[in-house]
Amino acid sequence: MASRHLPSTAAMQCFEAAARHMSFTRAADELNLTQSAVSKQVAHLETTLQHKLFRRVRRSLLLTPEGAIFLSDVRKVLSQLEMSTQAIMTYSGNSEVLKIATLPSFGSRWLANKLPSFLSANPGISLEFHDRVKDFDLEQQGIDIALFYGHGSWPSLACHKLIDEDMVAVASPELLAQHPISSVNDVTRLPLLHLSTRPDAWHHWFANQQIITDRSYHGTRFETFPMLVRTAMAGGGVALVPHFTVDEELEGGRLTLAWPYRLLSESAYYLVYPEHLGELAKVRRFVAYITQFSN
Repeated sequence: MASRHLPSTAAMQCFEAAARHMSFTRAADELNLTQSAVSKQVAHLETTLQHKLFRRVRRSLLLTPEGAIFLSDVRKVLSQLEMSTQAIMTYSGNSEVLKIATLPSFGSRWLANKLPSFLSANPGISLEFHDRVKDFDLEQQGIDIALFYGHGSWPSLACHKLIDEDMVAVASPELLAQHPISSVNDVTRLPLLHLSTRPDAWHHWFANQQIITDRSYHGTRFETFPMLVRTAMAGGGVALVPHFTVDEELEGGRLTLAWPYRLLSESAYYLVYPEHLGELAKVRRFVAYITQFSN
C-alpha cells in the first residue's frame, strides 16, 4: 500500500477519542489538543478515506456506517501498536519472551501457583499470558504454547497431557443445611447451576449414577467458572465444576460436596505447541517443567 494511503497515528487517535466521547471537545481535552486540531485531523482522515466518518444530528455527533466499521479496525491497530511499543520498551537482549495462552480458570487455579519456581530457575525467560476460552490457531496469533481442553489431538501441534478432569457437585454449607441430601435424587430438587459451554454436564453426572431426570437441563447458565462458583458460594444452587476449580473453597469450608460422586470427563487438559517450536530452548524448558506436574 502506498504511504499516502496510510493515515497517521495522530489522526487515528483523534478519531478514536472523538468516537468514544462522541465529542471533538472532550477528545481534545483527553489528548491535550485544541478542538480545532482534533477536527482537522479527523477531516484529513475523511479526505484520505474518501468517506465521512461522523455526521451531526441536532448538535449531537454520530458515527456514519463507514465510521463504525473503521472504528473497530482503528482500535485493533492502536491496541497492537501500544502492545508492541511496551514490548520494545521493556525488551532486554538477555531475555526471551514466551507467549502462553490458557483457559482463564485453568490458568488461575492450576497453573499460577507453579510459575514462581519456573521463573526463579529461568531468569532469562519472561512469560506473557493471554486468556483464551476456545481452541485457536497458535501461529496465526503468535502464541508459543497453549493450554487446551479436549481429546488430545490437534493438527500440527505437539500435545502433552497434563491432568484429567473430574466433575464434582458443590454447594454452600448453608444451602445444604437447609436442604439436607441423603441420596443423589435429592440433588435434583435443588437449583442446578450450569456452565453454558457444557450443557450436557449435569445429564451425564446423573446418568452415570443411573438417575434419569428432566431437571438436568434446567437452571441458570454461566459462561465462565468463576461466576458459577461464586453463585454457588452465595447459596444460589448446586454447581457442577472441575474439582481443581474449587479446591481452595472446599478446604476453607466455603463450599461442600453436595454428593460425593465424581464424574471423570472424557476430555482432559493438555499443553500444546507448534511442532516446529519444540527445539526452542524456552519452549523445551517450560514444557519439561510443567509436565512434571501431570497425572
